[in-house]
Amino acid sequence: MTVFFAVDIGGTSTKTALVDDQGTVLDKRSFKTWRHIPLADFSQGMVQALSEGMDAIGLQRRDIGGAGIGIAGFLDLNRGTVVEAINVGWANVPFIDLAQDALKMRVTIDNDANVAALGEAWMGAGRGARSVLCATVGTGIGSGIVIDGQLYRGVNGMAGEIGHLVVQRENGYLCNCGMHGCLETLASATAMVRLAQQVQQQGGISPEIMIDGAKTVMDLAQHGNPAAQQVVQEVAHWLGYGLSLVANTLNPDVIVIGGGVSSAGEAFLGPVRMAFLETALKRVSEAVEIRLAVLGNDAGVVGAGRMAAQRLG
Repeated sequence: MTVFFAVDIGGTSTKTALVDDQGTVLDKRSFKTWRHIPLADFSQGMVQALSEGMDAIGLQRRDIGGAGIGIAGFLDLNRGTVVEAINVGWANVPFIDLAQDALKMRVTIDNDANVAALGEAWMGAGRGARSVLCATVGTGIGSGIVIDGQLYRGVNGMAGEIGHLVVQRENGYLCNCGMHGCLETLASATAMVRLAQQVQQQGGISPEIMIDGAKTVMDLAQHGNPAAQQVVQEVAHWLGYGLSLVANTLNPDVIVIGGGVSSAGEAFLGPVRMAFLETALKRVSEAVEIRLAVLGNDAGVVGAGRMAAQRLG
């Protein structure tokens, strides 16, 4: 058995784990992160989490086969750098060199959505599938593609950016990427909140209700509020449509949906499937299963462990 140190970097906290080559999470920890966290502070947090984890399960540094780290942002794997990671305020950071110096072991990195997709494909909802598309629907829409157990990254790591498919060409909302009408402006948790707030201003939802997240909207819908139900249906429609465009190109056998909106379960997934069937090619839709993610917050560290095993093991 080989054990790997897995790290999933977030804007408010970073999750770490020791994961063996069979996908078992042996130890889990976390430490606080924030925007513009100094690299020295971040490195110290990783080192402490690794040391405490090894002590907890009786491992030595020589027992660890390397570290896999997932980072939300744009990366240059050839140079081992973080080009831009908005959540933690890093830009042009020689991250692999810094991490290897701090951890005293080999390190590999990838985008956090890719890493989570690898986790779900390996030990989660996509387990056993040949071709997996994983979409994480939260503040935006992150995604990753796994084919025959390996991440498909494209020529420079940008494969699978389905959140930035331009699906509304006329009068689309401005996206963080600078384009208008991207899928994530219409099918994310952020989009659901914005649309619900617009409906509330029009009188469809009581002004006494604080719409502070997608969960509030989905709870209202599940309790029979027709305006909230329409909001959920519209967001689900856009997501199903966007997924059909990718599926018609990729022809996957499994599509996994995770992130905050997946907590609504079939109440959200059902409308997504219906919209998908309306626009996907028949032979494509017949071959694919759309499933909810099952690993939850562990997807990132499980995937990071798998990535380390594949690249460093």
